[in-house]
Amino acid sequence: MALIVQKFGGSSVANAERVRHVAGIIADNYAEGHDIVVVLSAQGDTTDDLIEKAQELNPRPSKREMDVLLSTGEQQSVALMAMALEAMGLPCISLAAWQVGIQSTSVHSDARIKKIDTERIQSELDQHRIVIVTGFQGVDRNGDVTTLGRGGSDTSAVAIAAALHADLCQIYTDVDGVYTADPRVCPRAKKLDVISYDDMLELSSSGAGVLQMRAVEFARKYQVVIHSRSAFSDAEGTYI
Repeated sequence: MALIVQKFGGSSVANAERVRHVAGIIADNYAEGHDIVVVLSAQGDTTDDLIEKAQELNPRPSKREMDVLLSTGEQQSVALMAMALEAMGLPCISLAAWQVGIQSTSVHSDARIKKIDTERIQSELDQHRIVIVTGFQGVDRNGDVTTLGRGGSDTSAVAIAAALHADLCQIYTDVDGVYTADPRVCPRAKKLDVISYDDMLELSSSGAGVLQMRAVEFARKYQVVIHSRSAFSDAEGTYI
């Protein structure tokens, strides 16, 4: 039995059909006896839609209020996933960052995670529940919600994996691993079975969209094993 943190991006949970599909992946891993923590992004274009709603009312909203607004996207995702898993008869609980105790700096829209209190997550795991956590967000020392910047759910997942000393952090996206170049642009790009933290950092800094650079830095610092793979195929993916 292993402790696995699984992160699913917005495209992976974009609609009810995809939520059910991801719930099936989670259920299969849970059935193997693993402890599972799931980190989710907002569904599909939800974040962009929320930004558009804000612009309709105020072209220059404060970053604090934008964080309050944008954090609702991930809260929708985790609640809906919990409902899907409950419908399958699986024990689970959805938690927002403030409930988990993901403490961050106070830089709204680009906060950094400082510390994670693992007591709540561990308590739920001890009761054999699947724990579903909002990605992309934290809470500062004033109790205000913060967000971690685009791609921040990757960092959330790696940070939680580090704090829990998880055996593996799986990052599910719509591509089946890490390639030497963008396969949509370069047909000769090759998928890598394994890549080092340093090489992954170089790819991320040059614009590769597979993983947020900050997440890779976190993984390197705390030696978190990342498995980048597709939510839509059984391809083995890439280990980082």
